[in-house]
Amino acid sequence: MEGTTEMEIEEPKSKKFGLKNSIQTNFGNDYVFQIVPKDDWSSVAVSLSTKAVKLYSPVTGQFQGECKGHSDTINQIAFSVSSSPHLLHSCSSDGTIRAWDTRTFQQVSCIDSGSSQEIFSFSFGGSNDNLLAAGAKSQVLTVSFLNLLVLFWDWRNGKQVACLEESHIEDVTQVHFVPDNRNKLLSASVDGLMCIFNTDGDINDDDDLESVINVGTSIGKVGFFGETYQKLWCLTHIESLSIWDWKDSRNEANFLEARSLASDSWTLDHVDYFVDCHCPGEGDSLWLIGGTNAGALGYFPVNYKGARTIGSPEAIFGGGHAGVVRSVLPMSSMKGGPAQSRGIFGWTGGEDGRLCCWLSDDSTGINRSWISSALVMKSPKARKKKRRNPY
Repeated sequence: MEGTTEMEIEEPKSKKFGLKNSIQTNFGNDYVFQIVPKDDWSSVAVSLSTKAVKLYSPVTGQFQGECKGHSDTINQIAFSVSSSPHLLHSCSSDGTIRAWDTRTFQQVSCIDSGSSQEIFSFSFGGSNDNLLAAGAKSQVLTVSFLNLLVLFWDWRNGKQVACLEESHIEDVTQVHFVPDNRNKLLSASVDGLMCIFNTDGDINDDDDLESVINVGTSIGKVGFFGETYQKLWCLTHIESLSIWDWKDSRNEANFLEARSLASDSWTLDHVDYFVDCHCPGEGDSLWLIGGTNAGALGYFPVNYKGARTIGSPEAIFGGGHAGVVRSVLPMSSMKGGPAQSRGIFGWTGGEDGRLCCWLSDDSTGINRSWISSALVMKSPKARKKKRRNPY
């Protein structure tokens, strides 16, 4: 069944956007966790709290297929390197990292870290691009002891090649190989530490831990930006933001009251949380994406040099979501796509189980929303109101 509603968002400095369409991926207590694009933008993959991944066309919103197999929460998804663009990877609290062929939607490989381990994050890299790193928690139930791990495999044969056990004392929520420095791995944890490792040769805690950055509070999400990827942004579970130079472990800015600063810069409800940071290609520009519990979003420019302020939002998205937004996928980096993609700003997904596509109003597309229940199965569960952490 489809419904049509006129909805708009406004960007004070330039364009206005409209809601092209929205897809109800599921019902009840089911969330959209993450949206990631295929390299050629022919598909976007969407991880759901139903322990499944669904694929859609980013231009039309057409449902393409579903990958199912995980037995616990999916914590991260990512498409493979360009040599195998049809492969989608996913990690889960069931202790596995799985690869899916998105042409058939079938699982083609599975790395199992052990039944007592949870995998929160993964990254491909290394000097020869042969390493798969993962952030994990391993529970030894007999003595109630938590062993927090950074695990490494050679993804070509699935063999585990290293296990770092001494660098973190709480859940390792993020691991990222550094762009342009593929032998360097960043790990980040609930213990408030970010660690940089050299992954050349035999990897161990004693010899390969190069630096430690103490953020001081539980880390939720990190990312690299800048022309040489030397800068690092860090979002915490208390919704603070900090900017770092990872090469010399230097802090460039701290926004401990980021929510208040963002809230003061617009006229809508208080900013309740941050979804992500946006770094549009080259340069050192950074935008902080904040949202309200009612589903509105804003793109707030971050001035981390000099005055250290969070400016008025340069885009405001409202009317698409009815709950917390979990993922934002801009299509500004889409190259050479079909003509229908012109004017599409991107996709968002949230705890209302909805995917929303946002369209520039100078496009020839129709600014309407539609919800198709034919794509999904209804869940009998009651909806929870609380936002929960993805790990």
